Amino acid sequence: MNESKKRVLLGSPIHQKPHILQEFLNSLLRLRRVNIELDFYLIDDNEDEASSRLLEEFAARRNEVFLQSSGLHDAYIRNDTTHFWNSSLVWKVAGFKNLMIRRAEAFDYDYLFLIDSDLILHPDTLLHLIGTDRDIISEVFWTQWQPGTLLQPQVWMHDEYNQWEAEPGEQLSQEEINRRFHQFLAKLQQPGIYEVGGLGACTLISRKAITAGASYDRVRNISYWGEDRHFCIRASALGIPLYVDTHYPALHLYRDSDLDKVADFIRLCRVEPEVITQEDAENECAEEAVEQVEAGTAEVTEDGENEGHERTAADGAGAKAAAPSAAQDGAKPWTEAEALQRLRKEPLPEAGADSIKAAHAAAEFAVSFERRAALRRPKLTLTMVVKNEGQRFLRQVLQTHRQYIDEAVIIDDGSTDGTADICREVLQGIPLHLVRNSISKFSNESELRKQQWEEVVKTDPEWILSLDADEIFEERFAGDIDSLLREDSCDLFCFRLYDFWDDRHYREDKYWRSHLSYRPFLLRYRKDFSYAWNDLPQHCGRLPENVFELPHLLSNLRLKHLGWSKAELRLDKYLRYMLLDPDGLYGWKEQYMSILDQHPNLVPWTE
Repeated sequence: MNESKKRVLLGSPIHQKPHILQEFLNSLLRLRRVNIELDFYLIDDNEDEASSRLLEEFAARRNEVFLQSSGLHDAYIRNDTTHFWNSSLVWKVAGFKNLMIRRAEAFDYDYLFLIDSDLILHPDTLLHLIGTDRDIISEVFWTQWQPGTLLQPQVWMHDEYNQWEAEPGEQLSQEEINRRFHQFLAKLQQPGIYEVGGLGACTLISRKAITAGASYDRVRNISYWGEDRHFCIRASALGIPLYVDTHYPALHLYRDSDLDKVADFIRLCRVEPEVITQEDAENECAEEAVEQVEAGTAEVTEDGENEGHERTAADGAGAKAAAPSAAQDGAKPWTEAEALQRLRKEPLPEAGADSIKAAHAAAEFAVSFERRAALRRPKLTLTMVVKNEGQRFLRQVLQTHRQYIDEAVIIDDGSTDGTADICREVLQGIPLHLVRNSISKFSNESELRKQQWEEVVKTDPEWILSLDADEIFEERFAGDIDSLLREDSCDLFCFRLYDFWDDRHYREDKYWRSHLSYRPFLLRYRKDFSYAWNDLPQHCGRLPENVFELPHLLSNLRLKHLGWSKAELRLDKYLRYMLLDPDGLYGWKEQYMSILDQHPNLVPWTE
């Protein structure tokens, strides 16, 4: 008696470039479906008409495809460096995924398989995930979130993206965090199934999990970024464990340049011919059809069936059993380290037992991390105080800073706009410690700066870059910062700050001469140094007042201050100073009065 088929709904919200979407759709058709009844629910959220046409053609040839237009045309910005999300995009996608959950529940599917449209899957992925008998499980994939950085998996252990194991309340040194982080990544290099705290993007969800309440609805009493985190927290609260499988890593086309890897990935995933039963013949024909479509040789009839490729049990020499999956028939699943070797066309190590190969891969991975640690530059932590910066320079500033920072500590001092969302969106993929004050402390700046300092110290910083939300370095800073951080003889760097009065000019007169002196912005944190603060309620300084006791140097890199560059911003600052320091007790009253000068002396800026 034939085993009853599992009914699976494959869902994907799609806002994708045509050339990446084509590879994704071809990947779906290569999925092996032994004892699987597979339907598709695709939501077309594309701006590019070519992508919408690809989906329409895909749906027109198959009765099992339910294609729905989102009716929206939101911009989604991405480039060959990174992708940029905002809250409205995140929760729009969450709504799409919830629609897919509801359809899977209403039509009584055994599983819902949610996949992002920039993934290329191994043909055995779906069969294997179902065979794990887990209620929520993702297949792993690895991504360089920024060019030149470490490959990281899309799964994590706790909080927003912490990829190390820790017990509740456990206090870890930075050294121990690094060790556990490397240990976690090394473990995921080995083929297996592992329990994790968070996952997404390539996830199989069982009917049992859906019935229990799995959902992408926002959990209102947490502020974590991204719908997958809310999904995972809810699942954990429902008592549903989360797992990642690492036998068949997917290929993530995060950048257009990743398309160069697709051909090798497909070649490496190609399964050697096996004996085929009548029950499996339909699926095998589908796989051949994809190959012909890719080669431009397939002929398709009006009902979508591929002509001229019938196979029967006789072709399999009378075999009576379905072809086993690669994991069952002895094919060796490859780790990410091996995959990278293959994609670079480097020689592979001689085949051996799975356990030996996994151990070698893990050992090589650990050695590579040790080399990275020896060569790595010190960690750079950006810290800021922000308030209602949504319509000002925050997005521009953070997009520049994220090129070279490793971590960020930001105090949101009573914002009532989308400032916090911009911080999470632009710094996605970078550890962010966002502290929100419900009531602003700016009327007593020393209290606010001490809070900022204490939050930074909690992160075990190495170098601290203290900037305001309207300050940005000149372009060459990104290329020179590494040499500053590696300077052993210096603990403090000072820079000149230029007050911009419009996009291309800075102000220079007897009241505006900040660029003629050097101020401290970049500090190496010394645990054995006793830091002291100025207690002035205004203009107390953003760093402790005694930092000049440390070895310090002057840098010729320049810092642009954009906060005066628009008339409306100058008026706002003038009114604030008149309110907080009308007599110039903590600042310079004549400078306050000069803010509204109609004809200031402006000097052109040149990079």
